[in-house]
Amino acid sequence: MSSLRVMTLGCSKNTVDTERLLSCLDGVYQILPENSQGQVDVQLINTCGFIGDAKEESLQAVLSAVERKKAGEIGKLMVFGCLSQRYMAELPGLIPEVDGWFGARDLAPLVKALGGCLSGQTGRHRVNSHSYAYLKISEGCDRRCSYCAIPLIRGPHRSVPVEDLVEEARFLASTGVKELILIAQDTTFYGLDLYRRRALAELIRRLSEVEGIEWIRIHYSYPADFPEDVLDEMASNPKVCKYLDIPLQHISDKVLGMMRRQVDGAWTSALVRKLRERVPGVVLRTTMIVGHPGEGKRDFSELLDFVKDARFERLGAFMYSEEEGTFGAASYRDSIPKKEKRRRLDELMETQRGISMDFNRSRVGTVVRVLVDDEADGALVCRSEFESPDVDGEIIVRYDPDLFGGMPASGLRGKFIDVKITGCDEYDLIAEPFKR
Repeated sequence: MSSLRVMTLGCSKNTVDTERLLSCLDGVYQILPENSQGQVDVQLINTCGFIGDAKEESLQAVLSAVERKKAGEIGKLMVFGCLSQRYMAELPGLIPEVDGWFGARDLAPLVKALGGCLSGQTGRHRVNSHSYAYLKISEGCDRRCSYCAIPLIRGPHRSVPVEDLVEEARFLASTGVKELILIAQDTTFYGLDLYRRRALAELIRRLSEVEGIEWIRIHYSYPADFPEDVLDEMASNPKVCKYLDIPLQHISDKVLGMMRRQVDGAWTSALVRKLRERVPGVVLRTTMIVGHPGEGKRDFSELLDFVKDARFERLGAFMYSEEEGTFGAASYRDSIPKKEKRRRLDELMETQRGISMDFNRSRVGTVVRVLVDDEADGALVCRSEFESPDVDGEIIVRYDPDLFGGMPASGLRGKFIDVKITGCDEYDLIAEPFKR
């Protein structure tokens, strides 16, 4: 049987694509771990093409694989995902050593080229043994934010039917998954194309009925026309984490208008207040962009004041980069120097570090339920409902076999335990096992 390996770059949506692809190839290939070394008959690379740094990383990965192919370590080299979707016309001529270029919108041509079977699309070949899994509830985006190339790459919004997602959730639960993280280009848009209504809350209710699923977490929520029935689920459904990832990008009316975000600053501030009022104790993660065309010193100062006032428990930020094919690239001049963008980014993140530290200090002394993700250096690596994997901090819990009936640390993976927070830094928390 020929061997096959996939390198997955980019976001969690790409991870789901890789797992769905591999489910169509089970039994056709010996599937090697991504981090395995040595020779392989078929090397696949799932690329990212969102922003400049991600495109460069993907391009370098392809070029590195080409060198390994020339050295005889790789048989066939095939590339798919966002980078190849975006530059399908140019890349084959630039890198002819690649045996096949495939897009991101439809895996069927790649599955066919590899001799796989398209049945079992609700199945997943898990690339790790985590107790959480990403569930991609839709593909594409109908928004037209000025800076974003996703609609160009992934196409228009297409929801996955509720029944298919429930079946996929059941499959994931059967593999030991305890937490579902709902992802899409815009999770709040879910259902509009299929059901002519926003159906995220309905989907959450159906998923929460799946036996074995204990946590449901929502990512990538667009703020405009936010479906308020989702807040009711979050406040009342014990399986829905009181955690929301909602990229707001800015607060200045001028900048939000130039970004084409469909909201203004007053509406954004009111939404944040509503989220906290309707879901007491909710943890909010957001993303901001600094250095967008039109962002003057006063606009950036307004953003800093908003962040200080809103006190987001989690916040990420990045510098604006001009992306060809977007409205922004065609309409605005990228006039803010990179050095000034960097200065603004550093100032924003320094402000957020203090807020994050204050939030973590407020949790010292509390008892929380956590999910054990892993073990490392004699400790358990855990998360509560307030930490999402890969993007947030962790809760490091002292492991003492006597406190767990002699169970080895490895046996605690995927289990829920109670812990008491005893210390923190601006990112991670320290805790001790707690017996109620």
